[in-house]
Amino acid sequence: MHYTLSNINNTTPNFTTPKTKSSHTWIGLSARAVRALQRQAERQRVLRLATGPAYHDQDLVFTRHDGQPLRPEYVLRHLDQLSNQACLPRIRVHDLRHFAATTMLSSQVPLAMASKTMRHSTLSTTTEVYGHLLRHVAQEAVDAIDTALTSAENTTHAA
Repeated sequence: MHYTLSNINNTTPNFTTPKTKSSHTWIGLSARAVRALQRQAERQRVLRLATGPAYHDQDLVFTRHDGQPLRPEYVLRHLDQLSNQACLPRIRVHDLRHFAATTMLSSQVPLAMASKTMRHSTLSTTTEVYGHLLRHVAQEAVDAIDTALTSAENTTHAA
């Protein structure tokens, strides 16, 4: 079963069912991400064994020392610490999502695939939010047309 972890009144963690049908689907993970999750799962296993019966096992990969879900303020504080250590400006967790979308589109991942990966409900949502990054796609499209026309013209003149 799939769940979403929300905080009631910003203090009480609560597992609920996802709000959209698309939240019940699979996600792609790189080999790098899988390895990182496996390392974290092993750390959780060791923590669970060391904590013993006081550990509240909820089958989570990231938890507090007692197995309870992480609190949002801890995640934010930890992200701030990591950003500082890497000499990066302060970022929000949601900025990581924008970074992923920007990286995909800048790396010429097709718009439709980036949109699906981001779980946007429509392609127009992706275009509205990240349309400024799509100039290279438009340029590639007109360059492809130019190449095809030039090739056809050269073929006609050679005949």
